[in-house]
Amino acid sequence: MQEKDRSNSLSHLNERGEAQMVDVSAKKITRRQAIAAGKIIMSTAALETIEAGNAPKGDVLGTAKIAGIMAAKQTANLIPMCHPLPIHKIEVEITPDRQLPGYQIRATVAIKAETGVEMEALTAVSVAALTLYDMAKALEKSMQISEIRLLSKTGGKSGDYFAEGKSC
Repeated sequence: MQEKDRSNSLSHLNERGEAQMVDVSAKKITRRQAIAAGKIIMSTAALETIEAGNAPKGDVLGTAKIAGIMAAKQTANLIPMCHPLPIHKIEVEITPDRQLPGYQIRATVAIKAETGVEMEALTAVSVAALTLYDMAKALEKSMQISEIRLLSKTGGKSGDYFAEGKSC
């Protein structure tokens, strides 16, 4: 049985099909940015308690924002094949959405480097949502984290990407 050359189709596999970190040393340094989003759905009562600043654990949204920023900086320690990166910008926005009810979470990460920051943006959103859950679980344990996704990425050899129906 002939083995397929996986090195061209899956960049994190070598010619033997083994996991590897991609060599980005020959890539051009460019400005790159990624935006990711997600949401956390909760009861109206939990949302109102957080918005009023009355959650038992304190500043839910501030803590979640800081956690998202810290997580983006730690992505290479969490995701095995991610490169450690000198990130230039991390912004985490957590916006109340009464229609959910809950919060919309959005992270923007920017860098000048040889590789992109999609995983950092996705990690920031994920950990911000998890922290929001942790900070508010005394109010409600049935909260749902959902729809974590990449909205856009710019820069780099593969070009720009914008999620269908999304312009950032």
